[in-house]
Amino acid sequence: MKKQSVWLLATLAAVLAVGCANQKAPAEQAVAGAETALAAVRDNAQKYVPDQLQAVESQFAALKDSLAKGDYKAVLTGAPTLNSAIRSMKDAAEAKKADADAALAKAKDAWGPLSAEVPKMVDAVQSRVTALSKSHHLPKGVTKDGLASAKSGVDSLKSMWSDASNASASGDFTTAVTKAQGVKDKAAEIMRSLGMP
Repeated sequence: MKKQSVWLLATLAAVLAVGCANQKAPAEQAVAGAETALAAVRDNAQKYVPDQLQAVESQFAALKDSLAKGDYKAVLTGAPTLNSAIRSMKDAAEAKKADADAALAKAKDAWGPLSAEVPKMVDAVQSRVTALSKSHHLPKGVTKDGLASAKSGVDSLKSMWSDASNASASGDFTTAVTKAQGVKDKAAEIMRSLGMP
C-alpha cells in the first residue's frame, strides 16, 4: 500500500510537471505578445493618455512577475485582460490624437487671417498713439491717463504678437492662435479707448 502511494505521488508530480511545462510556452508567448502590442502603442499613449499607460504598464509588470515566479496559470488568465486594456488604451490614444490633429488643422486655418489682421491693428494703434502724443488737444473721450495706458499697451501688444509669431514658427498653431486672439482683443480695447473706429 505504501509503495502504491509513493508511485501515485510520483505519477501525480510528473503529471503536474508536464502540465506546468505545457503552460510555460503559451505563458511566455502571451507575455511576449503583450509586450509587442504595448511597445507599438507606447509613444502615442504616453503623449495622449499617460494615465491609462501607467495602469497598463502596472498590469504588464504584474504579468511578467507571475511569469518569472512560474505562475503560468495566472499569466494565461491575466493576458486576455491585459490585451483588452492595451486595445482600449490604443483606441483612446488614437481618438485623442485625431482630436489634437483636428484642433491643429483648425488652428492653422485660423492663423492665416489673424496673422494678416492683427499686425495691421497693432500698427493702427501705434499710429494713433503717436499722433495723439504729438497733439496739443486730445479728442473728446480720450484722457491723458488713457493715452499713457495706450502707450504702454502698444509695447505689450508688440511683445504678445512676437510670442504668437514665435509659436507659429515653431509649429504650435494652437498657442499661436490663442496668443494672437489675445493681441486682437487687447488691441480692440485700446482702439476703443482712443476713440478709433
